[in-house]
Amino acid sequence: MSPEAFRTLYERLREQTRQGPGDRRGALNHLTPDRITAAAAEVVSGRAVSLAAPVETRVGPDSPEPAVHRMTGPETDDIGGPGLDFARDRFAMNVHGDCDSHLDALCHVIYDGSLYNDVPASTVTPEGAPELTVDLVADGVVGRGVLLDIPRLRGVRWLEPGDCVTAGDLVAAEVEQGVRAGPGDLLLVRVGHRLRRRETGAWDVSSARAGLHPDAMEFLAERRVAVLGGDGNNDTAPSPVEGVAFPVHVLAVHAMGVHLMDYLQFEELAPLCAQDNRWTFLCVIAPLRLPAATGSPVNPIAIL
Repeated sequence: MSPEAFRTLYERLREQTRQGPGDRRGALNHLTPDRITAAAAEVVSGRAVSLAAPVETRVGPDSPEPAVHRMTGPETDDIGGPGLDFARDRFAMNVHGDCDSHLDALCHVIYDGSLYNDVPASTVTPEGAPELTVDLVADGVVGRGVLLDIPRLRGVRWLEPGDCVTAGDLVAAEVEQGVRAGPGDLLLVRVGHRLRRRETGAWDVSSARAGLHPDAMEFLAERRVAVLGGDGNNDTAPSPVEGVAFPVHVLAVHAMGVHLMDYLQFEELAPLCAQDNRWTFLCVIAPLRLPAATGSPVNPIAIL
């Protein structure tokens, strides 16, 4: 896609999904109370499945700055004796890394000097962001999850790095799976990233990874999807747009106000959905309460 075509797409999607000059919730406006209530009816078996990968604490090709987990207690080696003590630990991570499951807030993407809906990028300071932060979803996000399995559609185990999922692929996956994404849905797109990583080993995903083509965002706009999650970064590498490294992030977060979840894992969920030929479920997303943060580690739960 040429830079000119990308700019045209950006402007079209921004206008198509505009929520008003003072809006700060973006596509979450599509997730109304009645749609949340309807999503609760998706629970049939009561089985809960995590959609997050284990937090990575080892250095690797896709985790040069892994999370740090340190024990801070007990303070003595003599823990076999009488009396009280506590096991304690400390955890630190780069939220927007290329390995751990996380949610991107609407203040995460800066494009042409602004955040979503023309909030000035200058509002973001070393102390944090005053608007469009993770605090927007302090009460969590609950709705109907829809999983579209693109490797299943194509008859492969995973998409190879550099491959793109188009809007046409998403429609074809709906037809093949007998499901349709709609307003307020939490759309999850599987490219098989986690399975490939598990079986072939980690690699430098900053230079090569499967993801969505920018035109796939037209599908999200048309269906009025509330949240997008993928088992990769959602963006393809190398980028299909010259001069824009993360076009899907720009379109989803900045133009459309869609919260993104990157580096989820669907390798437990997908077989269960295929077994029952049922690709919708109640999905619960509960980020940490970080009032000034641009993102949060996240452990979404699908309840079948």
